[in-house]
Order: sequence, then structure tokens, then C-alpha cells
Amino acid sequence: MYAIVEIAGQQFKVEKDQKVFVNRLATEEGEAVSFDNVLLLSDGDNVTVGAPAINGAQVGAKVLKHLKGDKVIVFKKKRRKGYRVKNGHRQALTEIVIESIVASGAKPAAKAEKKAAAPKAEAPKAEASQDLSSLTVAELKEMAKAKEISGYSSMKKAELIAALS
Repeated sequence: MYAIVEIAGQQFKVEKDQKVFVNRLATEEGEAVSFDNVLLLSDGDNVTVGAPAINGAQVGAKVLKHLKGDKVIVFKKKRRKGYRVKNGHRQALTEIVIESIVASGAKPAAKAEKKAAAPKAEAPKAEASQDLSSLTVAELKEMAKAKEISGYSSMKKAELIAALS
């Protein structure tokens, strides 16, 4: 049984107990991770293709270690100009081992809650206490939009401060 799964923006053909090097994942070593963006499943003669992903399918893996890939040297040169630049790069990788491939009945992985909503709610309180002249034009226009002031897009900073006061 094998599956084609998208991990960290790249597609991999994986089988059970296979070791795979993927772009660095934000998990600790030894933790289990699951990928529910399974694009294709094959179990012998039975092939299931998702559109774009298969609902209920999941690939479970365990993070073995974080490491750096081989050094890649980038050398740029322009002849007869004395221009030479040498750069090096080592890709941050994570080694994972595939523990399970579930065809159906898997629960979707819990997505991380976006914490951006909480700071937005607190931002107007902080802006109200600030002096309007210390804000940027973009921030003033955002406040004018929130207060539904018409014609704020063509106003200058002084006009925005007068309209918001």
C-alpha cells in the first residue's frame, strides 16, 4: 500500500515504515504528526484518486530528527568584469518515518487557531488612547473605514485627524 501525500508544500510517494526527508516541520523530535492532504491511495489493484484530496484519508508519521541538508554552493560570475559572488546554502530538513496509512474514517487534523482575531479586538482600545497625530496615514484610514467615514481614501493626514476627532 502506498500513498501520494502533500507534506510541507511538496508531494511525496510514501509507504509504511519508509523514511522521508521533508522541509523543516515545526514539531519536536519524537512527536507524531499526521497529514490529511492525501492525493492518491493505492492498495494493490485498488487505486483511489482524490479531487484534489481524499476525504477521510490520513498518513501518520513520527519525527525522527531535524537536520541540515548537503551544502549547495552558488557561484555567480560575469566574465571580464571582475564580478564574482560565492554563496552557500544548507536546507533545513526533518527526517520522518511513515507509521500508518489510513484509507478512510480518519478524523481531520485539528488546525491551529488563528490568534490574529484577539489582537484586532484590543487594537481600537489602544488607538483610542493614543494621540492621532502619532499614527500613520494607513492606520488613520483604517480607523476611518471602521467608523464608516465616507471619502477617507482621498483625505490627507490632517483631514483624517479632523474627521476622526
